[in-house]
Amino acid sequence: MIKILVGLMMLAPVFAQAELVEKTVAIVNSEVIFESDFKDLQKRIGKPGMIDDSLLGDKAPESLKSDRKAQLEYLINEKLVTSEIKRLNLAVTEDRVSSELRDMAKRNQISETQLLDAIKQQGVSASEYRAFLKEKIEKQSLMDTEIISKLRISDDDALNEYLKSNPNSQPSIDEFSVSHIFFNPKKGGAESAYSRAETVLTKLRTGGTFETLADQYSEDPNYSSGGSLGTFKSGEFLPEVEKAIANLKVGETTPIVRSRMGFHIVKLTNKKITPDPKFEKVKEGIKAKILESSFKRQMKLWLQSKHDESFIRINE
Repeated sequence: MIKILVGLMMLAPVFAQAELVEKTVAIVNSEVIFESDFKDLQKRIGKPGMIDDSLLGDKAPESLKSDRKAQLEYLINEKLVTSEIKRLNLAVTEDRVSSELRDMAKRNQISETQLLDAIKQQGVSASEYRAFLKEKIEKQSLMDTEIISKLRISDDDALNEYLKSNPNSQPSIDEFSVSHIFFNPKKGGAESAYSRAETVLTKLRTGGTFETLADQYSEDPNYSSGGSLGTFKSGEFLPEVEKAIANLKVGETTPIVRSRMGFHIVKLTNKKITPDPKFEKVKEGIKAKILESSFKRQMKLWLQSKHDESFIRINE
């Protein structure tokens, strides 16, 4: 009996040590963060691709090396993602992971064995990488569903960003269609024609319909319904009018424009634009940067919303 008791006493420190190593640091919904997770995180730091920058919030990657608070926040964010993957049933099978590995090897024109050897040279074992790849596929599916599918980056967004750095860049109009309301100086002189134009412009700005006002007031001798003038290529029309419509959006109208013929209020009804060729070369890159920036911003908001609606208990 004494021998048994002595044996149990010798084992007691071992059990205590095991309990200490696997101490529960935090609970995130149904996910548990153990003390050993901090050691695992330390092992991942410095290994290519093993840390997800989008889960760092405003913290720098270097903070994970020694800042326990930053480490805990990162691990909580990981568990929030894991919890959402389970809730939305986005988990993938090992067969899916194997298929992704084969595709990666094929894209790099090497065998799967060569791929795993290359990964091992980076200090990552095959089992570690498979686990990482599984999480990556699941996380990408979650991000596609929750964030990326909701982001819309247009060519106009890219152009606006480009113009911030290149304010002198201007797109060129290749072809445009316009309508106008014309006021003829031959009827009572230039001053009287301008006054009539001001009256109609006021009616237009207070809710009048351009086409209706053109039908009622235009003094164009070659009048057509709604004031339509047709379609022209750049350089084919009155230079004063072309300059006035250069920055208009389709459907917008000019103030009063004076030309050698008289006074016009012009509406741009259609246009075909050739953007700056330099912009065209960098457009997709700019859109990618905007998307990345938008994703980080939305990811931060998404994580905050999950923090707010999730059960999180920290034991330290």
